[in-house]
Amino acid sequence: MTQFNNVTVNKEANVYFEGKCISHTLTLADGSRKSVGVILPSSLTFNTGAPEVMELLKGSCTVKLAGESQAKTYEGGQSFTVPGNSSFEIETIETLHYVCHFD
Repeated sequence: MTQFNNVTVNKEANVYFEGKCISHTLTLADGSRKSVGVILPSSLTFNTGAPEVMELLKGSCTVKLAGESQAKTYEGGQSFTVPGNSSFEIETIETLHYVCHFD
């Protein structure tokens, strides 16, 4: 799927890590939430409240989930799941385009 239909978009961007991650929150007709954004080249640590699935659209990154000893590489067309009340470290060397699906 290349687009979401029938959504409400929060006009104000979510800006994290001094602008290294910028996204917009979408609310779908069924009430589910997603964020669509980019992560600029950087090494960042995100904390999660709810479980989420990071769908990568374009770019590549390495990700180390909390409690894991090894980082894994992901690229556009792949996704990874992060448990709720957890964290993950992500490193990008090029702009990463993503959709975050919240459970």
